[in-house]
Amino acid sequence: MAALRWLLRRYKWLVAISALLALFTLIHFKRQPTEVKLVRRYRSNEQHANMANWPTPLAQHWRANTEQLAVLDTIIHDAQCTTCHDDIDWSHRQQRVVSAARTGWHSYARDAFGHDDYFPLSHRGSNFTHLGIGYIVADVLDTLWLMGLRDEYKMGRDFLANQVSFDQRGTVSLFESTIRILGGLLSAYHLSGETDTKLLMLADDLGSRLAKSFNTTTGIPPETATLRSDGMSFAYVCSTSESSTLQLEFRYLAHLTNNPMYKESVDRIIDVMLNAPKYDSLVPTRIDAKTGLFVGTEISLGSRGDSYYEYMLKQWLQTKQSEVDLRVEYDAAVRGIKKYLVRTSPRQGLTYVGEMVDVTGEPKFSPKMDHLVCFLAGNLALGATNGTHVRKAHLSARDRDDLVLARELGETCAHMYFDTPSGLAPEIAYFALSNETTNQILSNGDILVPPLDRHSLLRPETVESFYLLWKLTGEKKWREYGWRVFEAIERCAHGEYTSLDDVTVVPPTKRDSVESFFVAETLKYLYLLFDDGDRVPLTHYVFNTEAHPLPIFSL
Repeated sequence: MAALRWLLRRYKWLVAISALLALFTLIHFKRQPTEVKLVRRYRSNEQHANMANWPTPLAQHWRANTEQLAVLDTIIHDAQCTTCHDDIDWSHRQQRVVSAARTGWHSYARDAFGHDDYFPLSHRGSNFTHLGIGYIVADVLDTLWLMGLRDEYKMGRDFLANQVSFDQRGTVSLFESTIRILGGLLSAYHLSGETDTKLLMLADDLGSRLAKSFNTTTGIPPETATLRSDGMSFAYVCSTSESSTLQLEFRYLAHLTNNPMYKESVDRIIDVMLNAPKYDSLVPTRIDAKTGLFVGTEISLGSRGDSYYEYMLKQWLQTKQSEVDLRVEYDAAVRGIKKYLVRTSPRQGLTYVGEMVDVTGEPKFSPKMDHLVCFLAGNLALGATNGTHVRKAHLSARDRDDLVLARELGETCAHMYFDTPSGLAPEIAYFALSNETTNQILSNGDILVPPLDRHSLLRPETVESFYLLWKLTGEKKWREYGWRVFEAIERCAHGEYTSLDDVTVVPPTKRDSVESFFVAETLKYLYLLFDDGDRVPLTHYVFNTEAHPLPIFSL
């Protein structure tokens, strides 16, 4: 004992340090969540327990019919003509889009430059944090580059490089900050030659701050991120699409910075989702961040569900189709969509994608289709061809079926525009289930629009699909459809480009707001749709859900 007391007195500093280390370890591991080591795998037979209560009539099993497949054969045949030309001057139409983007940018620069939000009618702006985070500028930057607006690009780039800092107090939307700011910075960095290190440094700094949100029990983050944050994040029930639409951006950031933490963090989210029970590979719009289980009562390809399916395919494409399980999951989800959600309207024969409601109780089909769902037409075409034009693609029977559905949904989304008096689509549409009529029906057809859903945010999803269908099939009508949409925008929103109150009246009343995605996405896709070249080849790029093109790379 005397010897032990002598050792304790002689090395008391070492004992003190050891005690402190033990205390730190205890506190640290008590604070940190226990990580579950997951092996990414596809479990095709793991159905959600609630499916036992689903009635058989819910399943419709949509399939392309003989006539639709014959039309597709004609399109593929016509696509073989490499010398066929169009008499329309598409370069002139493309310049009209450039003019619209320039007008939108100059209005913003005059009234609210640098602000995160813009109110065109009152000529003012506001910020999401005290200092602002460059939200609009970062989102539209790559559009300015692609359109050759170099002076405007330099103005935006210099503002971000010299006046924006993410080292500030405040909370931001993790999803929106990732797809708009991080995605915009990464895309601009790449498109401008990968030499502007300041843009990459900004992206890395933002990414490192947002990535702290992934420190939860399952890795599923909360919907808001704190720019100055340490310790464990708290998340409870989160949006499915917001949690699963971070991967393209963080995986590419990991590739550029050689920091595997970014990719590992967002891959972990997908691991959890792949292993959770589903409804024939369809997922509810909510997920429990504590358990990693889907808990929502609705299945939708609109709000809070859409980009889960989009990114499942695009992650597979992003890494040169090397992560097979992602493609398997995507294909299974498409089968689920065809089985439960695809319907055809009674009078016009419009193919649409509805929703499933009350999936945990007595599930029912709802003929509600958000404008957001129109992304699916282009996504199906992309999945059927893997970004290759149909004249070179090797299409399986499943690919042909998917491509037919893509064309049918593209037509329906066009009707959502062309059947309204203004020529612009509402935010949400419903489809008639019978031949009965109401005063909410458009053009005596099958599309119904309740008063609260008649506004337009000048969303991009329909012209996005027109662009993808045109690039992948060469079918000229998609360009014509896009031009009709652009003309409607010019008629209704030109000048101070704004969102609109009611697309069923002419002229629609303007709102004192405009989303950054109008320039960042809608005008970008229209510009590329009218381009006779191939500025962003789909075999080399994937677009994130905010239309920021990111290059395909090897793991």
